[in-house]
Amino acid sequence: MRYSVIIPVYNRPDEVDELLYSLTTQTFEDFEVIIVEDGSSIPCKEVCDRYADRLNVSYYSKPNSGPGQTRNYGAERSQGDYLIILDSDVILPEGYFASIEEELQTSPSDAFGGPDRAHESFTPIQKAINYSMTSFFTTGGIRGGKKKMDKFYPRSFNMGIRREVYQTLGGFSKMRFGEDIDFSIRIFKGGYSCRLFPGAWVYHKRRTDLRKFFKQVHNSGIARINLYKKYPDSLKMVHLLPGIFTLGVVLLTILFGVGLLGGVCALVWMQTAAHRSVTGEAILLMCSLWTMLIALLPLLFYSLLVCVDAGIRNRSFRIGLLSVGASFVQLIGYGAGFWRAWWKRCVLGKDEFEAFRHNFYK
Repeated sequence: MRYSVIIPVYNRPDEVDELLYSLTTQTFEDFEVIIVEDGSSIPCKEVCDRYADRLNVSYYSKPNSGPGQTRNYGAERSQGDYLIILDSDVILPEGYFASIEEELQTSPSDAFGGPDRAHESFTPIQKAINYSMTSFFTTGGIRGGKKKMDKFYPRSFNMGIRREVYQTLGGFSKMRFGEDIDFSIRIFKGGYSCRLFPGAWVYHKRRTDLRKFFKQVHNSGIARINLYKKYPDSLKMVHLLPGIFTLGVVLLTILFGVGLLGGVCALVWMQTAAHRSVTGEAILLMCSLWTMLIALLPLLFYSLLVCVDAGIRNRSFRIGLLSVGASFVQLIGYGAGFWRAWWKRCVLGKDEFEAFRHNFYK
């Protein structure tokens, strides 16, 4: 067997159906599929059974332990020379495996990963979320494009690795979030080769609404500090940008609030009969308006930049507007998680379990 596709699943039978169907369309067919149910209350066994005559698919169910340990469970039961790690919310284009095979035949690599795109069938909010996770203006494009600031660290939604390397490294760690970056870091530290396969892209649905998306990126921000505690040299400038953006938004919001309060006070004082001269109040009102304008301009400029770029890319003004909200959620959610974890882990000195029992362990 050339490839083993490992897919951890938690309560997403509909997504598994779409992913398995996309696997039936592959032009390269030397692969097996291993579905591992991670303690789901809505199993996908019936979905897997429907594809038994078209795919070499195996289904397993186990108690909940998180995505990393679930992938290890599947890897132990696989046979392929290479393990392909996918999330259940991806869809593969028909040339996915052919592209990987071509890359490996041309220039072998111990590990690899590919980028993601939005499918035409995705909802407008899913397309907006995809934009926020892949755009240069939200730091997504910095880590996902051909021109990279640093080494390419594959994510678990689209990752491949040679079996021997996986076994030598012991698979994924017990981290609940950030376990894929932890694994990628250990690949490089082990001296193995790892690179981006631009043609091995997938359609990635990510989250279906901004509330779920916020929770996802918030946990990613927390994971970044947990990774920093394990590997101090892993923290780069690009990882700080969402945190800096979040602080900037907070400061500008406070500045706007101060200006608004000053403007309200000036208007009230100007209406007070006891004041015959309103020169001072007028000056205060003008200063307040300027303060509010100064606070708003950077946020409005960034919003316009994202709206235009996303609107042109998706050929939709509506998606452009939704991308503004998704971009703010992505950056502030990640930044809030980053600073929260920094306070608990770096300042208060708590360990991962005690600091984030609610987020990581249910």
